[in-house]
This record gives sequence, structure tokens and C-alpha cells, in this order.
Amino acid sequence: MKLKFLALFLFFSVQLFGQKITPAKWSWSLSPAQPTVGQEAELIFKVTIDKGWYLYSSDFDKDLGPVVTSVTLKPGLGVEAVGPLKAINPHSKEDKEIWGGTYTYFTENAEFRQKVKITSENWLIDVAYDSQTCSNESGLCVPIKGNFKISATEDSKKKASDVAGGGLIEFFFVALGAGLLALLTPCVYPLIPMTVSFFTKKQGGKRLAFLYGLFIVLIYVFFGTILAFFAGASFANFLSTHWIPNLLFFVIFVFFGISFLGAFEIVLPSGLVNSVDAKSDKGGLMGVFFMAFTLVLVSFSCTGPLAGSILIAASQGVFLKPIIGMLGFSLAFAIPFTLFAIFPGFMKSLPKSGNWMNEVKVVLGFLEIALAFKFLSVADQVYHWHLLDREIFLAIWIAVFGALTLYLFGKISLPHDGPSKNLSVPRTLFATAVLAFVIYLIPGMFGAPLKGLSGWLPPLSSQDFKGSGASVAVPVKTDQGQKKYADFLTLPLGLQGFFDFEEAKAYALKVNKPLFIDFTGHGCVNCRKMEENVWSDPQVLKRLQEKYVVVALYCDDKTELPSEQWYVSKVDGQEKKTLGDQNLDFQITRFNSNAQPHYVLLDPRNDASPMVKPVAFDADINHFVSFLDQGVTIYQAAK
Repeated sequence: MKLKFLALFLFFSVQLFGQKITPAKWSWSLSPAQPTVGQEAELIFKVTIDKGWYLYSSDFDKDLGPVVTSVTLKPGLGVEAVGPLKAINPHSKEDKEIWGGTYTYFTENAEFRQKVKITSENWLIDVAYDSQTCSNESGLCVPIKGNFKISATEDSKKKASDVAGGGLIEFFFVALGAGLLALLTPCVYPLIPMTVSFFTKKQGGKRLAFLYGLFIVLIYVFFGTILAFFAGASFANFLSTHWIPNLLFFVIFVFFGISFLGAFEIVLPSGLVNSVDAKSDKGGLMGVFFMAFTLVLVSFSCTGPLAGSILIAASQGVFLKPIIGMLGFSLAFAIPFTLFAIFPGFMKSLPKSGNWMNEVKVVLGFLEIALAFKFLSVADQVYHWHLLDREIFLAIWIAVFGALTLYLFGKISLPHDGPSKNLSVPRTLFATAVLAFVIYLIPGMFGAPLKGLSGWLPPLSSQDFKGSGASVAVPVKTDQGQKKYADFLTLPLGLQGFFDFEEAKAYALKVNKPLFIDFTGHGCVNCRKMEENVWSDPQVLKRLQEKYVVVALYCDDKTELPSEQWYVSKVDGQEKKTLGDQNLDFQITRFNSNAQPHYVLLDPRNDASPMVKPVAFDADINHFVSFLDQGVTIYQAAK
């Protein structure tokens, strides 16, 4: 039950963070500004609509289909509505083919008026508005919702900015929840042993630990928001997928891991040490700050889609909301890592501290080395180096955790270990658990899917040898022919499909099937989880194979395209040269989302908008089956 709740929460969090486009800005006023009891007044709503977009009006039959603009006045606050909402001079259009009637709409600017009557001296106008804007050029429709309040003591002429999608408090808690979910990503785990080891050597106890948490929040909020105005989501994407930061993180964690094993001690230059000692009353703030800065950088390498959505909001000029979002997101990291920083203080207060503390440090060293290979794996997949395919990755993990097993059972010793003694019960139990994990990994060398580690391991498609335990689709003869990018890209589970949208669309029209668009990424953890835990289910796999034409669009692939295919994006004004950049730009432009996974069901005969609301990460197999079936039903009904 808890896993289902987590999956559903992530789904709704990603959906909210995907909303970046706000093509209509609402403002309002009250005339007269301060009406008295018994007096009527008029709420005046003015909407500025982006070029190329239109907003549905309020004065047509809501049963036609489009979302009718409406405002709802909260009752019992000394104000009541008088008559319906009135639209001022909208355009009208008859469309019997799609809507079966005439609807009204606005372009560029809209105005609505609602009469109200004041019934109490201490009145409060609490209004929620609901509308929809659409664009024929992009095929997108964006819901615009919000609320505002005007009280008897407030300056009613003050214009508030749009708060579409909910208030700041709701946005804060969504960001907090997204940050808590991001803690589960592989890039965060290597920082746990690093934090524990770092603060084991520090004096200052809880004071430094709380400063560590504070620095995490400040760095996220300040540097993250500032960077948004210069780089937007591209900075988060750079940290997530580019080979430079991933190799840098790999080297850093291997370096720290070897140090934890006792090969050498990481010490600061003597001049810096003396300077820090001279300022000991400050508690070594510089070291704590840079430790926090490291955590922020590394966490971005796995949480880019979520944090990047907040950065996009900042880059579009919405200043306060991204600050609130980054605050909630960073608090999710600061709280647990503050506790990890406090933990060494608890260890030091325990009696009879001795060799067991070095043993803890060694265990952390092995974990650090194993987890470091996740960063190398991301770069390897994105750039198609094929240095760390699945069997090589598993062989390294089996070796690392096998060595840890031998260490815990006392079969090998390291430089700083004390004299050999009988094994304690906790150490024996932990050693047995690690041994069980190694045994679990071994079948993966022969193609076992190892679903418990989906997202951590390279995809099964990168493995040369696959045993009978690997889930694959039953081969079906197709006439798909030679496909673009199929020489270096593959679909999971033996599925047949495409890696270019236009090519897939043409084939879908030929075979009369709907399109299943998989916006994915080589370094996308949740994409692998969906493929290995949801797609592998026979019900899902059969539908993908028989009912749809599948196209996988990798949004982080670094393959550079021929120069004649380059173009400048209308979204961010940057030139798109790589396959991944163009796929991500296509996702943002057409489907108003920049997070992966993102699944879209499209009718190739009329691809202006998805047949069904797109879905993101959702580990419930029944939900995904229903999603696919709904798309097939709508497609067949439209024949």
C-alpha cells in the first residue's frame, strides 16, 4: 500500500512540475474599491493572453466540451454574487464538426465582469477562477486556475500576479514531497557515507550539523534560483547527463572510498589547517560549506528533472514561486542529512569506542566505491562508450560486495584494523545479509532481470548474454524496415519500435495503429523501473507489441546530428545540435513537460493533442493497462 501511495504521489508531483507554460495572466480590481453594506460593486477581471493562444469565454453551453471560464465566489463571507459572469465582447465561432455548436473565445486580451452585493460590514471576497487556453499552432491546451482575496480593509486596486496551479503553500509542500522522493535516487546514496565520515572527524557536534543543513538550504535556494536566470533547466541537464560532472563524481567517490579503506588519509594543506585552527571558534565553517555544496551538485545529477522544472519557472520571470519551491525541495535534503551529520556525535558518545568505528568506516568505503560506478554508468550510456555494459557493472558489484563479505567475516583485514577477535552477532548478521545480496546479483550475469535493482543497473539491452529468465516480447513479423538510430539505440524487453517521431508516425499511419511515445533517458532511473517492473508484465507487454507503434525518444542522448538538422529552439533560443536536445525540445514544445518518463498516446491521423492525458511514473500495472486500453478505445472510435 505504501509503495502504491509513493508511486501515485510521484506521478502527481511530476505532473505538477511539468507545467511550465502560463499563456494567460489574470489581474483583477473592484469598482468601487470600498463598497458599503447594501451596495453593489463590480469585480473586473482582465486577462493578458500570449500571441498565438486563445482563451475560452464564459457564455456558451458548457456541454459542448471546451472548458468554460468560470469564477466561484466563496459563500458566507458578507458578499454574494448578483447574476452570472459576463464576458465583454468575445469572438464567436461555429464548429459543428468538433464541438457540435458555437463557442466564444478571446485572443490577446479578455475581460470578464461579475456583479456582487455587500451584505456585511466586515466583508471578504474570496474568488477562485477556472479557465483554459489553447494554441492551434502547438496543439497544446493549458488549464489556468487560481484564486484571490479582497477584504474591506485591503487596497482593492492592487493587482496580483497569476497564481495558476495553486497557492504558494501548496507549491511548497509539493516541492517538499518531490525532494523526499528524490532522496531515493541513486546519486544521493553515496553522500550518506561521505557525510558520516566527514563529521566523524569534526568537532562541534550538533552546531556544525545544523549549519550543514542550513548551508544545503541556502545553496539550493540562492545559487539554484540565480542560475535559473542564466542557464535555466540546461544547467540541471548538464549535471545529470554530461560526461564531465559524471566522471568527476565517479573519481571523487572512488577516491573517498579508497581513503575510507585505509589507503591514505585525506588532509588539508598545512597552511589551510593552521588558518582553520586559528579560527576554531567558527567551527570549520568552510569545510562544512563545501561539503554541503558537494551534496547539492551531486544531488542535481539525479534530480535534474524535478529541480530543473523549478529552475524553468525562475527563468520565465516568476521569482517568488521558484524560491518557495527550492526551499521546500532543499529542506527535504537538509533534514535527513543533518541527522546523518549528527550521527557521528552519537557514535562518539557510545562507550568502548574502538576498532568497531574503523570497521564502520571500511564498510562505508566499500559502499562508496560500489555506488560511484552509477555515475560512470550514466556517462557510458549517454555517450555509447560501451565500457560498462550490464554484465561488467554486475561483475564489479559482485567483486566489491564479495570483498566486503570476506572482510565482515574476518577473512581479510585492512591497514587500520585492530587485532583479530571473535565476530560479534551484529557483524555476523550484517555479513550474512551482504552475502545474500551477492548471491542475488549472480543470476543477473546470465540475464536475470533483477527487478529489485531496476534503475541502478545498466539496461538489460546492454547485456550480451541473456538467459531464459529475461522478459521479452514474443517476436512478431513486421515490415518496419531500416530505422534511424537503431544502430546505437534499443527498446527494452525485445520490443520493436522507432527512435524518430516522424518515422514512427509514418509507419503508424501505414499500419493504422496509434502511437505510444516514450520520452525516456539513458540516465533516467524511473524509466528503468517502469520498463522492468511495469512494461515487463505480460498484459502491458502484449498491448505495447500488438496495439501500438512504439517510439522511444531519448532526451539525454549526446549523439551530435548533421549540421543541416540543427535548429534554434523557440522555447529557450538555444541551438539544438544533439539527438537528446531535439527530443527534449520536442517534448517541451508539444507536450508541455520536460521530465522523464513521460508517456503519450497519440493518434497519427490527428496529432494535435494526446488522446489520453499523458502519464509519468506510476508503478501500478493496472493503471498502466487502463491507460493503454483507453487510448485504443478512443483511437478505434475515431475511425
